[in-house]
Amino acid sequence: MIATPPIILTFAATDPTSGAGLQADILTQASLGCHPLTVVTAVTVQDTRGVEDFMVLEPEWVADQARAILEDMPVAAFKVGMLGNAEIVATIAEIVSDYPDIPLILDPVLASGRGDDLATEETLGALRDLLLPQTTLITPNSVEARRLVEEEEDVEPPDLDTCAMRLLDMGCEFVLITGSHEQTPQVINTLYGLEDQAIALAWDRLPHSYHGSGCTLASAIAALLAQGVDIATAIKDAQEYTYETLRNGFRPGMGQFIPDRLFWAREDGAGAPLVETDDRDAP
Repeated sequence: MIATPPIILTFAATDPTSGAGLQADILTQASLGCHPLTVVTAVTVQDTRGVEDFMVLEPEWVADQARAILEDMPVAAFKVGMLGNAEIVATIAEIVSDYPDIPLILDPVLASGRGDDLATEETLGALRDLLLPQTTLITPNSVEARRLVEEEEDVEPPDLDTCAMRLLDMGCEFVLITGSHEQTPQVINTLYGLEDQAIALAWDRLPHSYHGSGCTLASAIAALLAQGVDIATAIKDAQEYTYETLRNGFRPGMGQFIPDRLFWAREDGAGAPLVETDDRDAP
């Protein structure tokens, strides 16, 4: 009998470019040997330049999608992306509360790469109160981290260490803050919550802007956790995988680059086409 690969259930919005959203999660998780299940929270209208519009599903539809597959298949990890509104946050929080032993990776999608706002203050409040206390690992970029924890009495934006401590106080077990939006020579991603010691990994800053890097990283971590890898190793290996997807990224449209989640499948492992093209037909 053929063994079933680890199964991951993702709650997120669609992205017709497959750069981010559910399509990016499917590509990443399958690339790393897992079987992806998907629950659609919203449908977006977007291209590689940004999000033009989105339609949020009714919470009952979200719940019905999730319950149907959870009653049919065993899930090894949850991955959560764009949620749409506070009602859907509450719905998902209720569902995952029935599975406290399954790790939950939260990628708090609050805006598009262009800066289009995708989360209201009410949605943020629901995230803080209902979902963060059930989260194994949250993977915000620095902008998202500050927005999630900002307080009225803050005279200036909190530093990232303070952001992480506040997120841990809200109930997250681990926090990984990514530094691509910071003005540093290298991209520095920092893990908090492991034996009270922050662990930072620095990566060469690549020259382009990428659509879906956060989705790729969070899904890669979920895939490795689903296979039984410990949290520190999963986060390190997922960053290495994500960096390679970005290094081999491509620009199919007029906007951002898209990570190549299947870079390893190319002929030379570095973006060469799978099928050789006759030189006479090459552009």
